[in-house]
Amino acid sequence: MEALETFIVESTVPEEGEAYRSIVSDIISELVLGGAIGRIKVVIRPEDSLFQMAIILRGSQKPVKMSDFAQVGYGAIERNEVKITIDEEKYLPALLEKLWARYGRASIIQPERKTLVIRQNEDPEKEIAFLEDMVIADPKQTLQSRLVEMAIRTTPEGFRVRYHSMKKNYFVFVASEDILKPEWIEEGHRMLAELQEDK
Repeated sequence: MEALETFIVESTVPEEGEAYRSIVSDIISELVLGGAIGRIKVVIRPEDSLFQMAIILRGSQKPVKMSDFAQVGYGAIERNEVKITIDEEKYLPALLEKLWARYGRASIIQPERKTLVIRQNEDPEKEIAFLEDMVIADPKQTLQSRLVEMAIRTTPEGFRVRYHSMKKNYFVFVASEDILKPEWIEEGHRMLAELQEDK
Protein backbone atom coordinates (compact mmCIF):
# COMPACT_ATOMS: atom_id res chain seq x y z
CA MET A 1 0.00 0.00 0.00
CA GLU A 2 1.28 3.45 -0.91
CA ALA A 3 2.10 5.53 2.18
CA LEU A 4 -0.69 7.88 3.21
CA GLU A 5 0.13 11.49 4.12
CA THR A 6 -2.17 11.22 7.15
CA PHE A 7 -3.64 8.04 8.65
CA ILE A 8 -5.46 8.60 11.95
CA VAL A 9 -7.68 6.08 13.71
CA GLU A 10 -9.18 7.11 17.06
CA SER A 11 -11.39 5.13 19.41
CA THR A 12 -12.73 5.85 22.87
CA VAL A 13 -11.69 2.25 23.64
CA PRO A 14 -7.89 2.51 23.10
CA GLU A 15 -7.26 -1.19 22.40
CA GLU A 16 -9.83 -1.06 19.57
CA GLY A 17 -8.04 1.81 17.85
CA GLU A 18 -5.05 -0.25 16.71
CA ALA A 19 -7.27 -3.15 15.62
CA TYR A 20 -9.37 -0.79 13.50
CA ARG A 21 -6.25 0.79 12.03
CA SER A 22 -5.18 -2.66 10.86
CA ILE A 23 -8.65 -3.41 9.43
CA VAL A 24 -8.77 -0.08 7.55
CA SER A 25 -5.23 -0.61 6.22
CA ASP A 26 -6.05 -4.14 4.99
CA ILE A 27 -9.24 -3.03 3.23
CA ILE A 28 -7.46 -0.09 1.56
CA SER A 29 -4.90 -2.59 0.23
CA GLU A 30 -7.54 -5.12 -0.90
CA LEU A 31 -9.46 -2.48 -2.85
CA VAL A 32 -6.25 -0.93 -4.25
CA LEU A 33 -7.12 2.50 -2.88
CA GLY A 34 -3.69 3.41 -1.46
CA GLY A 35 -2.75 5.46 -4.52
CA ALA A 36 -6.04 7.37 -4.46
CA ILE A 37 -6.23 8.25 -0.75
CA GLY A 38 -3.99 11.02 0.55
CA ARG A 39 -5.40 11.58 4.04
CA ILE A 40 -7.83 9.59 6.16
CA LYS A 41 -9.24 9.91 9.64
CA VAL A 42 -11.50 7.36 11.32
CA VAL A 43 -13.25 7.82 14.67
CA ILE A 44 -15.07 5.01 16.51
CA ARG A 45 -17.22 5.70 19.58
CA PRO A 46 -18.75 2.37 20.70
CA GLU A 47 -20.68 4.04 23.54
CA ASP A 48 -22.61 6.08 20.93
CA SER A 49 -22.71 3.28 18.32
CA LEU A 50 -20.90 5.73 16.04
CA PHE A 51 -18.40 5.26 13.22
CA GLN A 52 -17.05 8.24 11.23
CA MET A 53 -14.59 8.49 8.36
CA ALA A 54 -13.21 11.47 6.43
CA ILE A 55 -10.95 11.14 3.37
CA ILE A 56 -9.06 13.54 1.14
CA LEU A 57 -8.16 12.00 -2.20
CA ARG A 58 -4.82 12.64 -3.91
CA GLY A 59 -6.34 13.99 -7.11
CA SER A 60 -9.02 13.02 -9.54
CA GLN A 61 -8.53 11.25 -12.81
CA LYS A 62 -10.29 12.47 -15.93
CA PRO A 63 -12.93 10.36 -17.67
CA VAL A 64 -11.46 8.07 -20.34
CA LYS A 65 -12.68 8.79 -23.86
CA MET A 66 -12.35 6.37 -26.74
CA SER A 67 -9.76 8.64 -28.39
CA ASP A 68 -7.54 8.09 -25.30
CA PHE A 69 -7.01 4.40 -26.08
CA ALA A 70 -8.19 3.72 -29.65
CA GLN A 71 -8.15 5.02 -33.22
CA VAL A 72 -11.50 5.45 -34.91
CA GLY A 73 -11.72 5.62 -38.70
CA TYR A 74 -13.44 4.35 -41.82
CA GLY A 75 -13.86 0.65 -42.48
CA ALA A 76 -15.21 -0.56 -45.82
CA ILE A 77 -16.69 2.59 -47.38
CA GLU A 78 -19.18 0.68 -49.54
CA ARG A 79 -20.70 -0.89 -46.39
CA ASN A 80 -20.68 2.34 -44.34
CA GLU A 81 -18.42 0.78 -41.71
CA VAL A 82 -16.57 2.44 -38.85
CA LYS A 83 -13.38 0.70 -37.72
CA ILE A 84 -11.98 0.92 -34.18
CA THR A 85 -8.39 -0.13 -33.48
CA ILE A 86 -7.74 -0.57 -29.76
CA ASP A 87 -4.39 0.20 -28.08
CA GLU A 88 -5.36 -0.68 -24.49
CA GLU A 89 -7.40 -3.87 -24.09
CA LYS A 90 -8.38 -3.16 -20.47
CA TYR A 91 -11.15 -0.89 -21.78
CA LEU A 92 -12.50 -3.45 -24.28
CA PRO A 93 -15.29 -4.92 -22.07
CA ALA A 94 -16.65 -1.45 -21.18
CA LEU A 95 -16.34 -0.34 -24.81
CA LEU A 96 -18.27 -3.38 -26.08
CA GLU A 97 -21.06 -2.77 -23.55
CA LYS A 98 -21.44 0.83 -24.76
CA LEU A 99 -21.32 -0.14 -28.44
CA TRP A 100 -23.85 -2.96 -28.01
CA ALA A 101 -26.20 -0.57 -26.20
CA ARG A 102 -25.95 2.02 -28.98
CA TYR A 103 -25.82 -0.14 -32.14
CA GLY A 104 -27.00 -3.63 -31.09
CA ARG A 105 -24.82 -6.74 -30.90
CA ALA A 106 -25.48 -7.75 -34.51
CA SER A 107 -23.87 -4.53 -35.82
CA ILE A 108 -20.56 -5.03 -33.95
CA ILE A 109 -18.01 -7.38 -35.49
CA GLN A 110 -14.63 -8.26 -33.99
CA PRO A 111 -12.44 -9.63 -36.81
CA GLU A 112 -9.31 -9.46 -34.62
CA ARG A 113 -8.66 -9.16 -30.90
CA LYS A 114 -7.91 -5.43 -31.04
CA THR A 115 -10.21 -4.49 -33.93
CA LEU A 116 -13.92 -3.74 -33.91
CA VAL A 117 -16.09 -2.90 -36.90
CA ILE A 118 -19.46 -1.18 -36.65
CA ARG A 119 -21.66 -1.94 -39.67
CA GLN A 120 -24.47 -0.01 -41.36
CA ASN A 121 -23.82 3.55 -40.27
CA GLU A 122 -25.84 6.05 -42.25
CA ASP A 123 -23.29 8.81 -41.59
CA PRO A 124 -19.88 7.27 -40.76
CA GLU A 125 -18.17 10.66 -40.54
CA LYS A 126 -20.61 11.85 -37.87
CA GLU A 127 -20.29 8.54 -35.98
CA ILE A 128 -16.48 8.71 -36.01
CA ALA A 129 -16.60 12.16 -34.37
CA PHE A 130 -19.18 10.93 -31.82
CA LEU A 131 -17.21 7.77 -30.98
CA GLU A 132 -13.89 9.56 -30.51
CA ASP A 133 -15.52 11.72 -27.85
CA MET A 134 -17.51 8.90 -26.18
CA VAL A 135 -16.69 8.41 -22.46
CA ILE A 136 -15.91 4.74 -21.88
CA ALA A 137 -14.79 4.80 -18.24
CA ASP A 138 -15.18 7.34 -15.47
CA PRO A 139 -12.59 6.60 -12.78
CA LYS A 140 -14.30 9.02 -10.38
CA GLN A 141 -17.53 6.97 -10.41
CA THR A 142 -15.62 3.74 -9.92
CA LEU A 143 -13.56 5.33 -7.16
CA GLN A 144 -16.67 6.55 -5.33
CA SER A 145 -18.21 3.07 -5.33
CA ARG A 146 -14.92 1.58 -4.05
CA LEU A 147 -14.74 4.21 -1.28
CA VAL A 148 -18.30 3.39 -0.20
CA GLU A 149 -17.46 -0.32 -0.27
CA MET A 150 -14.34 0.33 1.82
CA ALA A 151 -16.32 2.37 4.36
CA ILE A 152 -19.06 -0.26 4.64
CA ARG A 153 -16.53 -3.10 5.04
CA THR A 154 -14.70 -1.11 7.73
CA THR A 155 -17.86 -0.28 9.67
CA PRO A 156 -18.68 -2.41 12.73
CA GLU A 157 -21.29 -5.10 12.13
CA GLY A 158 -24.85 -3.91 12.66
CA PHE A 159 -24.12 -0.27 11.76
CA ARG A 160 -26.71 -0.20 8.99
CA VAL A 161 -27.82 3.42 9.21
CA ARG A 162 -25.35 5.24 6.96
CA TYR A 163 -24.59 8.61 5.41
CA HIS A 164 -21.95 9.41 2.82
CA SER A 165 -20.99 12.46 0.81
CA MET A 166 -18.45 12.86 -1.97
CA LYS A 167 -17.65 16.26 -3.43
CA LYS A 168 -14.60 16.84 -5.59
CA ASN A 169 -11.75 15.04 -3.78
CA TYR A 170 -13.49 14.83 -0.40
CA PHE A 171 -15.37 11.88 1.11
CA VAL A 172 -17.28 11.73 4.41
CA PHE A 173 -18.94 8.61 5.83
CA VAL A 174 -20.94 8.25 9.06
CA ALA A 175 -22.63 5.06 10.31
CA SER A 176 -24.51 3.88 13.38
CA GLU A 177 -26.86 1.21 14.73
CA ASP A 178 -29.26 4.01 15.62
CA ILE A 179 -30.79 6.97 13.83
CA LEU A 180 -28.00 9.31 12.74
CA LYS A 181 -27.93 12.55 14.68
CA PRO A 182 -27.33 15.70 12.58
CA GLU A 183 -24.43 16.65 14.85
CA TRP A 184 -22.66 13.35 14.01
CA ILE A 185 -22.77 14.22 10.31
CA GLU A 186 -21.53 17.73 11.14
CA GLU A 187 -18.67 16.15 13.13
CA GLY A 188 -17.75 14.05 10.08
CA HIS A 189 -17.54 17.20 7.96
CA ARG A 190 -15.49 18.94 10.66
CA MET A 191 -13.07 15.98 10.62
CA LEU A 192 -12.69 16.59 6.91
CA ALA A 193 -12.04 20.29 7.47
CA GLU A 194 -9.34 19.39 10.03
CA LEU A 195 -7.68 17.07 7.51
CA GLN A 196 -7.67 19.93 4.99
CA GLU A 197 -6.04 22.26 7.50
CA ASP A 198 -3.25 19.73 8.21
CA LYS A 199 -1.82 20.24 4.69
